[in-house]
Amino acid sequence: MPASLLLTAPILLTVEGCGSATNRYLLVDESLRVGDAKRADLILEQAEHEYGAKSRVLYKMDRGMTLHLAGRYQESNALLDQAEEEMEQLYTRRIRTETKAFLVNDTELPFEGEPYEQVMLNVLKSINYAVLGSWNEALVEARRIDHRLNVLSDRVGEKDGYRDDAFARYLSGILYEVAGDVNNAFIAYRKAYEAYRADASWLRTPVPPMLRDDLLRTTDALHLNEEHEEYRRAFADLSWRTLSETQRLAHLVVISYNGEAPRKEDQFIDLPISLDALNLVLLTKQAFGSNKPESRAAESLLYGLNGHVVRVALPRLVPQKTQVAAGEVKLTGKSEAFTARTELVQNLTALAEKNLAEQFPSIAVKAVARAAVKQTMAVGVGRGAQAAAGKDAGPLVGVLVGVLARSLAIASEEADKRSWRTLPDEVQLARLWVPPGEYELRIRAVDRGGSLMGQESVQAVTVHAGESRFYTVRVLP
Repeated sequence: MPASLLLTAPILLTVEGCGSATNRYLLVDESLRVGDAKRADLILEQAEHEYGAKSRVLYKMDRGMTLHLAGRYQESNALLDQAEEEMEQLYTRRIRTETKAFLVNDTELPFEGEPYEQVMLNVLKSINYAVLGSWNEALVEARRIDHRLNVLSDRVGEKDGYRDDAFARYLSGILYEVAGDVNNAFIAYRKAYEAYRADASWLRTPVPPMLRDDLLRTTDALHLNEEHEEYRRAFADLSWRTLSETQRLAHLVVISYNGEAPRKEDQFIDLPISLDALNLVLLTKQAFGSNKPESRAAESLLYGLNGHVVRVALPRLVPQKTQVAAGEVKLTGKSEAFTARTELVQNLTALAEKNLAEQFPSIAVKAVARAAVKQTMAVGVGRGAQAAAGKDAGPLVGVLVGVLARSLAIASEEADKRSWRTLPDEVQLARLWVPPGEYELRIRAVDRGGSLMGQESVQAVTVHAGESRFYTVRVLP
């Protein structure tokens, strides 16, 4: 085998497969863009082996969303249940894999989801149950959301970070109100209101106007006169229905998942520790460009030959913001029609940005330390090989093994880019109370100019007095 092939083959094996996840999500997005959620789910099902053993939780979270979009709600919850159980087990076993991850890269750690993704798992399960009309099971998820957020709040303390989830609280309030538990509904609505206001500086999600109605309605029903008057002063000139009025009507909740979740990519920082190494880094960047996956193998070999370049890989978030401004919801009956517009309730891109910003200092410190240790180990491996090969062959063997070790150290440097990519960029929601009867339900997403985005959803619905129905749409123009 030629020496060049001997050196490059392990490096190519190290970096191959980096594009499989990208291709997988591109195919999923293409299917969702044309409204074919079943095909999107099939793509993920057939790609299960690509996730590998360390990303089993991610596979189940990704498929949990596509199964949900395909209308297979029970199967979605079955996978999400498994993902949640495995996340709890991983939390107790994480220390065992920390050492290997430190010596290679963070993709060696089992994926267990970021805190906001773990909350979204319970949110999605509760929506699945709500669409099925399984209110008791939906309330179980609401209580799990409350427990998860309380634990998170205790862990984060008073830091200005992600320590509560306004949308999860708001959805819990809706579920409690549907189930007739007005007291817990009000508590959840109030926590949602406080969270939207507390996180306004980074969440970029204003308090939804409909939440103000909910606070007035529930405080009135509970005869919380002081709180009710406080909200009336805060929400001046706001018209709202009383609880007794809404109970005589049918209740529809429309949830719109808009756009694509942000993705992560590698941000390589190449640190030269000699003048020659500096010139090499500058030349490779001119030749190959910066942070291009296709140039990793060549750069790894060149830096390995030089021996004086240390590579650090850090994750960088790439937003994929939706252009959807709102969803127009129209219910047309035999004699009258009712309309509403969806309101922004969750900005998942902002959550991802906040999460990465909070973790970045510790990620960077660990990445620099890992790169330094790998470089030192590579030098030691080369010297050890030279000594073991003997006087005659030692110098050549030492050089070859040293170059290979340094090249592999650089090629294996990779940021953990895994995230729940089948989530949307934003979640919007609308609530309507209408007289019982038969209707045509139309949901169309529009941009800021009022132009249609994606496909219009049309279906016939029959609703009864006191009944609540949940509907979801995915908008990926």
